[in-house]
Amino acid sequence: MDAERPDQHIQPTHLAVTERTRHRRLRDQGSTRVADLDAILRAGFVCHLGVVVDGTPMVVPTVYGVDFESRTLFVHGSVASRSIVQAPDATVCVSVTHIDGLVLARSVFEHGVNYRSAMVYAVPRLITGGDELLHGLRVVTEHCTPGQWDYARRPNSRELAATSLLALSLEEASVKVAAGPPDDADGPDGELGLWAGVVPLRSRFGAPEADPALPVGIAVPAHVAALGGGSPGN
Repeated sequence: MDAERPDQHIQPTHLAVTERTRHRRLRDQGSTRVADLDAILRAGFVCHLGVVVDGTPMVVPTVYGVDFESRTLFVHGSVASRSIVQAPDATVCVSVTHIDGLVLARSVFEHGVNYRSAMVYAVPRLITGGDELLHGLRVVTEHCTPGQWDYARRPNSRELAATSLLALSLEEASVKVAAGPPDDADGPDGELGLWAGVVPLRSRFGAPEADPALPVGIAVPAHVAALGGGSPGN
């Protein structure tokens, strides 16, 4: 029997630290755990893509999806694709942020925000066709709405020709997470007799709202109803 070989697909558990991702401020909020990066990316579907287009910096809000097996971030970016053509070796930055609450302290200086954020640095690849474009579109679609790729009509050749994606490696990333109450209770401000605490912010989907043009009798599919916590057909 052949000796068992190490699994070449084992993913690292921690991110490599680079000059761009080194935590210089608020180091206690920084994380190098790949699991923390993945959790932040799984929790959202909108990112901000920082690029330079025609010599002007731009931050473009767009949707994304992640292939966690290949550690690839797919970003929908037709505007940003011009920057890739102009500077194919330029690094871009993609950021994803979730706000979890306002931290209201006894002094204005100690106020803050509870958040989870990730910044990904990479030289993107422009994907404009072939099986990889279809795969990337499926990843983005399923990341936003699991089950929708198999439910809706697939893109045709004309639609694919008008679509481009950017593919970025998740190898270089910076992660920060802030959580908890204000930390000024033990100082002089703790004696002021002022209220302090956290006002949570939670995002959730509501019940699906049908297109007014939808014919009677077409029920909400189960995978869509599940997003709003409801049951199919409502």
